[in-house]
Amino acid sequence: MSVENTMSSAGSVTEPLTKNHEFLAGAKATIPLIVGAIPFGIIFGTLAEPSGLSAVGALAMSLFVFAGSAQFIALGLLAGGAALPVIIATTFIVNLRHMLYAANLVPKVRHLPQHWRALMAFGLTDETFAAVSNRYLLQDDVRNAHWFYLGSFCAMYGNWVLCTALGVGLGELFPDMTQWGLDFAMSVTFIGMVVPYLKNKPMWAAVIVAGAMAVATATMPHKLGLIVSAVCGIAVGLSLLMLDKGKPEQISKQNAEQPNEAQSAVQQSVTSQTKTEEGK
Repeated sequence: MSVENTMSSAGSVTEPLTKNHEFLAGAKATIPLIVGAIPFGIIFGTLAEPSGLSAVGALAMSLFVFAGSAQFIALGLLAGGAALPVIIATTFIVNLRHMLYAANLVPKVRHLPQHWRALMAFGLTDETFAAVSNRYLLQDDVRNAHWFYLGSFCAMYGNWVLCTALGVGLGELFPDMTQWGLDFAMSVTFIGMVVPYLKNKPMWAAVIVAGAMAVATATMPHKLGLIVSAVCGIAVGLSLLMLDKGKPEQISKQNAEQPNEAQSAVQQSVTSQTKTEEGK
């Protein structure tokens, strides 16, 4: 291969993917997660009016809040006659896990202007975070990665609003839809999201600890057990990862010391032989 071809090949590798390509890739990567979210959107729509929220209110909540678990909790509080400050405070606590997501994304988006980061903050969901995390894991080039994020966000956002509208309409036809067990699809979806990351001991440990803590803290109010289990899983996984990274350094130090010890032994042997010959 000529020098010119090598340079052109290297240049093609460093070329960022186009905005359209990233946008479509983000939407495509989110499709499997959308399948799991469809039942939740429909169920939310069916529960809106029985909980005291109008059809317009349900659509407005999905349009401007766009937070599945928080919306379900808000419906329950509305049905119970809770005050607005209580609803806001409760949903804020439930969504604290998004702070962990945001902290993970900060190094990848700090180069973006403020309006982009504001849009990404609004569109941050469990599904989009999973899809985008995989994108950042597989590719180091982040120059147009925010368009991948936008594609994932738009796909998820459109699906959520559409499913809410469907739920509002279907709720009148099938009032017992909440008893169909459709919410199980989301559990299967998240299991499918986690499995590809189980490639080493730290990841396995993080998942096992987080799962065990999630079960142990399931009775905590306001879903705080999710935050506790996530922090515990991250702490264990990160600790094991740091220990694994420290082992190669120790091995390299030992390997570096071994030649020096061998060299010293040879020198001592040569010295003793020399003294013996001199004594003769």
